[in-house]
Amino acid sequence: MTGSATRSRENTRARLLEAAALVFAEEGLDGATVEAVCERAGFTRGAFYSNFESKDELFLELAGSVGGERLRTVAARIEELTASGALAPDCDLSVLVQQVMDTGTDDRLGVMLLSEIRIHALRDEVFGRAYLAQEQEMVDGIARIITDVVATGTLTLRVPAEYAARMLMIVWEGMTVRGAMAGLDDKRLRRIGGEELSRMVQLLLN
Repeated sequence: MTGSATRSRENTRARLLEAAALVFAEEGLDGATVEAVCERAGFTRGAFYSNFESKDELFLELAGSVGGERLRTVAARIEELTASGALAPDCDLSVLVQQVMDTGTDDRLGVMLLSEIRIHALRDEVFGRAYLAQEQEMVDGIARIITDVVATGTLTLRVPAEYAARMLMIVWEGMTVRGAMAGLDDKRLRRIGGEELSRMVQLLLN
């Protein structure tokens, strides 16, 4: 595949993913049909199926893009804090965690999308296995960030990095889902998630 063909394919996939997010916001996962996504993106069904095998694959990739953007934002913020010297042995972890979360991209739509995808994963065993594999990649990414922070010598973990990563992810997801249920806006969702993560970080560190 030539460079221009590759870029065209990537652009098509990106437009389909963007359209899927918009349709999902309006109709939910079940209402976001292949036809509706194609119409919103301005493509035919043929274009869709030349990029994705199914709607399941499309939404699994959309969920992955949400998680990937979250990881990149967190990693970049932690790198900034480390470079500035803010990440020190005597630092206020609750303040630092909140600073990291406040710069995140998490929003109500992302919470709703991931929640509906998890429900679908519960109902469909094949999709469930694919989702768990993707979730493990997310945990591995968080664990790498934790390991890099610990490697600076400023913090010490009580538990293995992967266990800490999974606990932090579970706490964040639980609090943001409940915040979304309570009608919190995006900023307050990040705030409540950050507050609970701060408490969990305190428990996971020596």
